[in-house]
Amino acid sequence: MGELVQRASQQLSELVRGELRLAQAEMKEKGKRYGKGGGLFGGAGLVGFLMLQALVATVIAALAVALPVWAAGLIVTAVLGLVAAVMALTGKKEVSQAAPPAPEETIENVKADVAEIKESAHR
Repeated sequence: MGELVQRASQQLSELVRGELRLAQAEMKEKGKRYGKGGGLFGGAGLVGFLMLQALVATVIAALAVALPVWAAGLIVTAVLGLVAAVMALTGKKEVSQAAPPAPEETIENVKADVAEIKESAHR
C-alpha cells in the first residue's frame, strides 16, 4: 500500500511538472506573438503618421497651384495649429473635469456606511 501511495505521489508530481512545462512553453509562444503583433501595430502607426505628413504636403502643393508656395504652407500650418489648439483645450477641459483622481462618490458612500455601522453599534 505504501509503495502505491509513493508511486501515485511521484506520478502526480511528474504530471504537475509536465503541465507546468507545457504552460511555460505555451506562454512563451504567446509572448512571441504579442511582441510581433505589438511591433506590427507600432509600424502601422509610424506609416500612418508618414501618410498624414504626405497628405499635408499634398494639400500645400494643391494650394500652391493658386497661391505662392509660402502662402499655401502658411495656410496649412495655421489650420493645423487651430486644430491642435481646439484639441488641447478640449483635452484640458476633460482632464479638469476628472480631477481629483479619487473616487469621491465611493469615498462618501464608505464614510456613510462607517457612520451607519458606528451608529448601529452604539444602540
